[in-house]
Amino acid sequence: MSELLTKIVAERTGLPLKKVANTLQLLGEGATIPFISRYRKEATGSLDEVEIADIQREHKRLDELEKRKQTVLSAIEEQGKLSDELRRRIEGTFDSTELEDLYLPYKRKRKTRASVAREKGLEPLAEQLMQHQDRDAERAAASFLNEAVTNTEEALQGARDIIAEWVNEDEKARHRVRHAFRKEATIRSKVVRGKKEEGAKYQDYFDYEEPLKNCPSHRLLAMRRGEEEGILRVYISPDEEDTVYRLQRQYVKGRGPAAEQVKEAVADSYKRLLGPSIETEFRNIAKDKADEEAISVFTTNLRQLLLAPPLGQQRTLGIDPGFRTGCKVVVLDASGNLLRNTAIYPHPPQKDEYQAVETLKQLVQQFEIEAIAVGNGTAGRETMDLCRKVDFGRRLNIFSVNEAGASIYSASDIAREEFPNEDVTVRGAVSIGRRLMDPLAELVKIDPKSIGVGQYQHDVNQPRLKESLDQVVESAVNAVGINVNTASKHLLTYVSGLGPTLAQNIVQYRAENGPFRSRKQLTKVPRMGAKAFEQCAGFLRIRDAEHPLDNTAVHPESYHIVEQMAKDLGCSVQDLIDQPALRKQIELRRYTSDTVGLPTLKDIMKELEKPGLDPRGTAQAFEFANIHSIEELQPGMVVPGIVNNITNFGAFVDIGIKESGLVHISQLANKFVKNPADVVSLNQQVRVRILEVDTKRKRVQLSMKGV
Repeated sequence: MSELLTKIVAERTGLPLKKVANTLQLLGEGATIPFISRYRKEATGSLDEVEIADIQREHKRLDELEKRKQTVLSAIEEQGKLSDELRRRIEGTFDSTELEDLYLPYKRKRKTRASVAREKGLEPLAEQLMQHQDRDAERAAASFLNEAVTNTEEALQGARDIIAEWVNEDEKARHRVRHAFRKEATIRSKVVRGKKEEGAKYQDYFDYEEPLKNCPSHRLLAMRRGEEEGILRVYISPDEEDTVYRLQRQYVKGRGPAAEQVKEAVADSYKRLLGPSIETEFRNIAKDKADEEAISVFTTNLRQLLLAPPLGQQRTLGIDPGFRTGCKVVVLDASGNLLRNTAIYPHPPQKDEYQAVETLKQLVQQFEIEAIAVGNGTAGRETMDLCRKVDFGRRLNIFSVNEAGASIYSASDIAREEFPNEDVTVRGAVSIGRRLMDPLAELVKIDPKSIGVGQYQHDVNQPRLKESLDQVVESAVNAVGINVNTASKHLLTYVSGLGPTLAQNIVQYRAENGPFRSRKQLTKVPRMGAKAFEQCAGFLRIRDAEHPLDNTAVHPESYHIVEQMAKDLGCSVQDLIDQPALRKQIELRRYTSDTVGLPTLKDIMKELEKPGLDPRGTAQAFEFANIHSIEELQPGMVVPGIVNNITNFGAFVDIGIKESGLVHISQLANKFVKNPADVVSLNQQVRVRILEVDTKRKRVQLSMKGV
């Protein structure tokens, strides 16, 4: 990338030029974002993953703009209209809007009113009206009558159409109208006649108006969805009369009859061409901004969900609850392998509670079960209550597990590959059990959009959403580190430097040769080249490896540093890990070099302190209040709950009934809250006060203030 474009990326991201240049070089060499962030801190000045992703995204935008410039230049050159000045302006712009404004007059158009008027020979009349606005317009038009133009009004109409198109294609006019939209535009929504009853859920927007610049993403996306469903009509515009007046001042000179024609043409241009064009532009700008906000909320939630504390390797019962179809029960060993599956029917209509309890007792005893995971969907609460009142003869932790997306997984190709001989209900129960044991390993198998956190995920830009969510999954996987001897092919796919092919090859090699004993052994995996090994090695863990650093985030390229530290202290690498007193004797500056600085050395020391530690903590059991339906709620009650979704207008909390309650952003704390994610996190256990219960609309308003 040229120095100029690198400079532009630095300006737009607000990051130092040298850091941006080094980051772009690393990306160009095939390094991944997690690898650069973790192992190239000296080169980037310790940029984090978000900053590196911003650099990558801005570089991609500029690259696409450069390709568009070449297309535009070629199109104008083919017409023989590419002047040196126009070429200079096109090549010199780095603004996509300005580029399209420059191209607009030369863009091939379908037949327009102006092109029809030109065919009738009326362009010279339009030029006369613009240049001599004190002239008698009727007399000027009379000289343009012919077989195609039979009267002066037709001639003047054609001239006005041409002037209207000129105004629409004039850069200055477009800038002026954009300025009006930017400063003064309002967004309005109206209900479509006859749609009030059908669109009741959009009633807040039946007659709504606010300044566009103040409209938050969730309101904009809600209005757009209502419009797409045919319930609402949405308009974005500044004050039309005022905007047209300012435009007319730009073009109308004098007070003559011709000036009146120009004045009329400018008004027509705004109403028919310029206004709708800029409205579409600002609709897209507002949508892009709303998308970014919604995607940001979604990615924050997804990261928290993926990094939820795991229970770890414990023998687990997974239960997918249900009423009519019963509860599917699966037995999983400590590694998540399916040992047994059955069904129990403790709830109506069968209501065979005695047999259900006996089955659960027998499974717990036979397989020495350590924990029970119950899905939080239909009949989840009732199944939790059932499990809690069973006397298993010893204490068992019983967990409510968010099952959003489990049905998507159970019908997926991944699930069919894992369990070709089991039906979807068994696969769903397995997913619930495994989610408790290791949320990250299980959730990566599901399309993130189906996990159910965030807002309007199906309404935002889908390629941009997928790109962001994939980055979050990759980031979360690499932040935790993956046990290469137990990870599934799908989980390995998200490890830095790997992909579907290498992930499959690792699993295949493991199956044929047994567990990996060292990271170095990874180089024997087919198609594992030096670059792929460099990118993935630090994120793959090998428990009980030959080399103690193979179970840490220390990269193999830095092993020699730790070995030198141990040698200087007259001890082994394992001694360094086991004995804090030895580590305190290390003077880090002695080990700096041209390529290794203090950031890398400090990371190494952190790893030696806590080798192989899972940063996610451990899952905690939770118990709801003795409330099962919205009808039992009363304002003023204080109940425990779990945060199960966060939006930019508040947080939703599961309080043990079918409907999640909303803690509006204004009720999250006794202080101003700009971003709900600053106050709460997904799966956080909270206590909330019931503010309002709307049983008709199935809505519960909650507060965390003073609770």
